[in-house]
Amino acid sequence: MTTPRTTTPRTTTPRAKATGAAADGQQQDRAAPDDAWLEEVADGVFAYVQPDGGWCLNNAGLVVSGGRAALVDTAATETRARRLREAVRGVTAAPPGVLVNTHFHGDHTFGNFVFPEALVVGHERTRSEALAAGLHLTGLWPDVRWGALELAPPALTYRDGVTLHVGDVRVEVLHPGPAHTTDDSVVWLPEQKVLFTGDVVMAGVTPFCAMGSVSGSLAVLDRLRALGARTVVPGHGPVAGPEVFDATESYLRWVRTTARQGLAERLTPMQVARACDLGEFAGLRDSERLLPNLRRAYAEEQGAAPGAPLDIGELFAEMIEFHGRLPTCRA
Repeated sequence: MTTPRTTTPRTTTPRAKATGAAADGQQQDRAAPDDAWLEEVADGVFAYVQPDGGWCLNNAGLVVSGGRAALVDTAATETRARRLREAVRGVTAAPPGVLVNTHFHGDHTFGNFVFPEALVVGHERTRSEALAAGLHLTGLWPDVRWGALELAPPALTYRDGVTLHVGDVRVEVLHPGPAHTTDDSVVWLPEQKVLFTGDVVMAGVTPFCAMGSVSGSLAVLDRLRALGARTVVPGHGPVAGPEVFDATESYLRWVRTTARQGLAERLTPMQVARACDLGEFAGLRDSERLLPNLRRAYAEEQGAAPGAPLDIGELFAEMIEFHGRLPTCRA
């Protein structure tokens, strides 16, 4: 298989750690909710980072200005969402009036209900996909203490983009095209040069395009670079600079090249994945995502449009077979 080239994402030092005790019954190999922290990445702009960024351990964002606040995404479990609320109230007396979801996945949306004061905003497909998926994610990992979750999908939806004004801060919510999913949003603060990417970009974590597009992700990365961000808050993993785009692109181009080689040799995605040398990408968390990423790349090389539906249940089952066990949900 093709040997990938090396790139290294930048990491930053956390500034303010959230407080609170871990939920009862958390498995020892899972990060506790109080391991998360708020990191101020610009004046009044915060990243809420949940280490180690593995399955269901996403990041969120907070913008505070002029006595108003807006949140970007929430968290997977009730306990983690309430810890996020505590952290937010630690830096602003005003609860968020707006909550933007970057896509429909439960780790980014299940905690919406913990912020009842907020108007939830998202792409029109984020609402429809969230309603269709419901709490399905909880059934994939039934041993996780999800809590008393309540669905709170976006109440205000947009198609191409919408601009929010949080005090003096201009917040642009953009739909860049199919990438991680078909309903991705990114949140761009043009004056602060801060970009919240959702799961379109992850730092130190394997990209995941099973519900979106490999080719679409590469096109979206070009659009994100053109914004000129200085600080990138990925959907999972540490806060980074724009070089994280290069790391993501490198992996996705390698996946596409590997898929093309596999097709030329008439190998299945499973055969390719099992024979694959991850090289520099072996250090990325959740490497088992290689198989569904290859399946997506195979489909596109065979003519499928970016974001064309695949059987996600089948892909997840194949990933478990490839991995040899159910991937560990870190929530």
